[in-house]
Amino acid sequence: MANPKLRLAENAAGSFFVDSTCIDCDTCRQLAPATFRDHGGQSSVFRQPASSGEKRLAQMAIIACPTGSIGSAEKADAKNAIGAFPFRITENIYYCGFNSEKSFGAWSYLIVRPQGNILVDSPRFSAPLVKKIEALGGVSAMFLSHRDDIADHDRFAEKFGAVRIMHAADGANRFGIEKIIEGEAVVEIDDELTVIPQPGHTRGSQVLLYKNKYLFSGDHLAWSPNRDTLIAFRGACWYSWTEQIRSMQRLTEYDFEWVLPGHGRIANRPKAEMRQHLAGCIEWMKTR
Repeated sequence: MANPKLRLAENAAGSFFVDSTCIDCDTCRQLAPATFRDHGGQSSVFRQPASSGEKRLAQMAIIACPTGSIGSAEKADAKNAIGAFPFRITENIYYCGFNSEKSFGAWSYLIVRPQGNILVDSPRFSAPLVKKIEALGGVSAMFLSHRDDIADHDRFAEKFGAVRIMHAADGANRFGIEKIIEGEAVVEIDDELTVIPQPGHTRGSQVLLYKNKYLFSGDHLAWSPNRDTLIAFRGACWYSWTEQIRSMQRLTEYDFEWVLPGHGRIANRPKAEMRQHLAGCIEWMKTR
């Protein structure tokens, strides 16, 4: 829980607040945009939640915050907020919440399906979340997009007996990964899941395409609410921007309607429109 003594001056007067331990991961702003904003390098409460719906989302942000930087002077219904995760985004796709500081607050997702659930990257290993995931059918496989967002992957794999999928170039052997992706060849996990190596952000970055509709993009690709289009993160490219541009060009061979990133905003657009945004992103990247 946040420390009232470290409450940021930028917070609006009232119960909910962000303290100075905030790492600006954007989680609270995505979950509760009517309450939280970026004031420059950190988040703060710009308007106290008024409705029950707004309060619920603000309480969920407390649970999701990777650094425990959000607090409330009110007696919060923590049980309700904790029970909201995994939070359904659409159809059988869930946001896990419980973001981990180990991955700088990256988002993790759960694909619920009869032939075995897929955990995309790793949230914090938290007993309430693990219990809810177990009730949804557990985890048969974990897709790890790159080395930055693996968090508590080992604990989830041990708990559920999940097969982890990771690229060799990001140290998969060192982490004891069960299924290691090599090189740049596309790998069909089954008739719904396609792993596409996308070096750039890191040497071993990869994305997961589900049903030719959902693209789980790690830190490779995301939506920018400011530019209102797809973007890549030039300032957080740890391997090669040139390679990331080339990877993005390879991605134009695929169709998808959703982009679900680890960092950055989620996007949902028709396939043709998403293809246009991707082409525009590539041209923009060439000028960076």
